[in-house]
Amino acid sequence: MTLKQTLESHDTIRYELYVKGLNEETVRAISKAQNEPQRMLNHRLKSFEIFWNLPLPTRWPNLEKLNLNDIIYYAKPHQDYQWYANNREDVDPGIKKKFERLGIPEAERKYLAGAGGQYDSLNVYHQIKEKRSKLGIIFEDMPEAVRKYPEIVKKHFMKLVPATDHAFAALHGAVRSGGTFIYVPKGVKLTDPLQAYFRMNTFAGGQFEHTLIIIEDDAEGSYIEWCSAPKYDKASLHAGLVEVYVGKNAKMKYSSVENRSTNTYNLNTKRALVEENSYMERVNGNLGSCTTMLYPCSILKWDNSKTDMLGIAVAGKGQNQDTGCKVIHIGKNTSSKIVSKSISKDGGINTYRGQVIIKKSAENATNHTQCDALLFDDESVSNTIPLIQCDNADGVVAHEASAGKINESELFYFMARGLDEKKSLSMIVNGFFSSVVKKLPLEYAGELNKLVELEMEWSIW
Repeated sequence: MTLKQTLESHDTIRYELYVKGLNEETVRAISKAQNEPQRMLNHRLKSFEIFWNLPLPTRWPNLEKLNLNDIIYYAKPHQDYQWYANNREDVDPGIKKKFERLGIPEAERKYLAGAGGQYDSLNVYHQIKEKRSKLGIIFEDMPEAVRKYPEIVKKHFMKLVPATDHAFAALHGAVRSGGTFIYVPKGVKLTDPLQAYFRMNTFAGGQFEHTLIIIEDDAEGSYIEWCSAPKYDKASLHAGLVEVYVGKNAKMKYSSVENRSTNTYNLNTKRALVEENSYMERVNGNLGSCTTMLYPCSILKWDNSKTDMLGIAVAGKGQNQDTGCKVIHIGKNTSSKIVSKSISKDGGINTYRGQVIIKKSAENATNHTQCDALLFDDESVSNTIPLIQCDNADGVVAHEASAGKINESELFYFMARGLDEKKSLSMIVNGFFSSVVKKLPLEYAGELNKLVELEMEWSIW
């Protein structure tokens, strides 16, 4: 089975509970299924009320074909499955086999500090290596964390991205399920990454995982998310939410590769709060999905905080990748760097939609944004829409953008040395993305390169 088949074919799983339609009964059913305390149900109901009073976005990608009442908001597998485990060997054999085809067990053994997985609305398992847990590091699925660590969750949950932020944040607050909770205590360095794999398998399904990451003062963390979904002929919805808190003198690296099928609307929200002398690094890969709206944000609230945000996007036939980055400079001597690289082919649309805000308090703040695009034909589209707001005379902001086609001389160079056109094209594309891909761990960089090659496989230059 090829990697592309692995990621697009659906798994045969029997379900005992589908929660479909957008109403209060759905919200209550999800809360009950996850055995939540009353305060979390109250939060859901309040979010649901807010959702009905917020308009859906209309200015950017068209969402008219997304019928929210057709979405299955919660899918529970049949009770015969051994669904949740703290050890991979105890996971249902069919699910375990899927992970093995994706190469996750091998990666976990080699260099991961811990790994977890989610199918549809439920977590499959979470496991952290013992020597890491002894340091006080917590790595749990989100519903379990709600029960085990109520005070930590209460302090941080949907504080960075409240339900009032936008319609899909409110929807997430109402129907969320699953997700990941990471806590790295003060002074602990977690250099080996933790990983979670999210699989959306249900026909016309929705996935609404919530990821909450807390890195305390003088600590360090690293986390990788890998997402996929099978291809159906009906719209699916992914509206996850990620909140990251980076304490003083701390570091956090967050990497995400999303390869959802072209029937999926990927409407994700990710935000980080970065304290004094701290560093937040993001690496994002966006492939698949018919429509993506994703604008990760870092808030540099305290002095000397820093963020780097690196992303790639591939848009093919029928795809609209509307992505970008937001950085808000508040503290003094803050700095940010944004690198965005995109490929548009077969009429696909790529848009970089960025926002850099330098507040009056952000003395000596600096930002550099670079957007590079490759177009494979005359029908494809690449847009760059930066919004820069600088309220401080000391602020330094630089934005550069480039767009063009594959260089004929480069293609000839490779082919003259014995490579066929397909391989030559793949090498050029991988070279174009290399500055971002090399920031991933070696095994993940290789997998992302394979995915990009598969996206290019049927392209005509």
